Amino acid sequence: MDDYVIPETDDGLIAECAVQVFRSSGPGGQSVNTTDSAVRLVHRPTGIRVQCQRQRSQLQNKRECLRRLREKLEEMAQPVIERRPTKPSRAARTRRLAEKKRVSQKKHVRRTPPSDD
Repeated sequence: MDDYVIPETDDGLIAECAVQVFRSSGPGGQSVNTTDSAVRLVHRPTGIRVQCQRQRSQLQNKRECLRRLREKLEEMAQPVIERRPTKPSRAARTRRLAEKKRVSQKKHVRRTPPSDD
C-alpha cells in the first residue's frame, strides 16, 4: 500500500471497486422488501468491504459507502508509529510483588487445616 494513491473523484474510486446492490435487511416494511437499495463496495486493490443500507435511496447509500471507504483508505495511509517497550520501574515492580504476597497470604489463611490421620 506504500505506492497506492487514492483517486480524487468518486468515479475513479468506484472504478476500482466491485459494486454489489441488494435488498436491505431489518425493519422497514414493504419498501425494504421491494427495492434493492442496500449497497456494498469491495475495493479490489485492498480488499476493504464497506456496506450501507441506511437510506431508502440507492444513490444516497452509494455516496455513504464511498465516504466510508475513503475514510478507511486514508486511515490505512497513515504511518503506524511503533511503540518502544519500556520496563516497569523498580517501585512498580515492588508494589506488584507486595500485592501478590498479600493475596497469597490471604489465600493461605483460607486453606483447610491439615487433618491428623
